[in-house]
Amino acid sequence: MGRLFQFFYTYRSFFTFLGFEVICIWLVIQNNQYQSSKYFNTSNEVAANIISTSSNVKEYFGLSDLNNGLAAENARLREIVVQQQKILLENRLSKIDSTKLKSFTYTSAKVVNNSVSLSKNYITINKGSDDGVAPGMAVISEKGIVGKVKTVSRHFSVVISVLNVNEQVSSLIKSANYLSTTQWDGIDPQFVDLKYVPRHVKLRLNDTIVTSGYNAVFPEGILVGVVTEFDLKKEALFYDVRVKLTQDFAQLSYVDVIKSVLKVEKDSIENLTIKK
Repeated sequence: MGRLFQFFYTYRSFFTFLGFEVICIWLVIQNNQYQSSKYFNTSNEVAANIISTSSNVKEYFGLSDLNNGLAAENARLREIVVQQQKILLENRLSKIDSTKLKSFTYTSAKVVNNSVSLSKNYITINKGSDDGVAPGMAVISEKGIVGKVKTVSRHFSVVISVLNVNEQVSSLIKSANYLSTTQWDGIDPQFVDLKYVPRHVKLRLNDTIVTSGYNAVFPEGILVGVVTEFDLKKEALFYDVRVKLTQDFAQLSYVDVIKSVLKVEKDSIENLTIKK
């Protein structure tokens, strides 16, 4: 404190001069209309810029919460749409089964780690067992399939990406209504191979490939991709088919984790039957 007083005392002349300058400027502004208007216009502009910058900063740091809220709402709306579609289908058949109307539930999650350059790629999301996520659950985005949950902790889960050479997805050629399998070849993260399509199936460019729903992990009809090229060698039993994924994995930010309510029951009765 003594040093502070010593500083002011040493430079007392300067501070006295500075004080008189401030008083003079204030008197000029107060007693001259032109200078007064210029001062207040300038000060208002500076204040507006400061407020605008502050607002932009707050808005930027609030984007994370906004995105999380939008992702949760998207998952909720997706579940409502799926349930309504099932209700309409069951109504057309006049056989409403309440257990089938809630075959899947959805939980939104944010991607916190993701790889696309390995032969076996994995994705980490910010939802775990505390949020009801369990191994074996399907993971999708608004653009298509993403993968399947491999391991979980309380707050995080690791997902086996579709971009994994060991993963296969039961798929359907929508135009031909023909069952097939998609699998990544480990080369280009934008494309997968469509396997086991026999030569009698009529393929077309831009055919839509969707999930079949046969494995009770992915709901039926989730987008996989579109056919971009195919070839049938002379002696081959199956086509060589390339499918471009609808989801760009390098741009993956938010996903939905899907729980199949009927999967345990389905697996149980199938295992019981096979053992017999």
